[in-house]
Amino acid sequence: MMWHLDGITPIEYRRGYIYHIAFDDGREGDVDPFEYVGKGPVFEPLRDSAFFRSARIHGETISWPNGADIAPETLSEKIEAAKKTLQRTAFRRR
Repeated sequence: MMWHLDGITPIEYRRGYIYHIAFDDGREGDVDPFEYVGKGPVFEPLRDSAFFRSARIHGETISWPNGADIAPETLSEKIEAAKKTLQRTAFRRR
């Protein structure tokens, strides 16, 4: 699969380990990157909630001051997966 990478516009911290992320093509959603917390030395500092909240946009993706980042295509996949889950849940409630 070939990726067309769109840039991420400003992110917004929500709560816990959740950020709201929007791409410049209009796709957006909440992302929970908790699965990365503590995975390897670069992600270890993310255990500290204040450090986790220090994320910024760098190189068109979410990044932390120590150089930890998550690929934009991974973030896009997480947003799309969350939307599909919401759609399935809404369909089941009908």
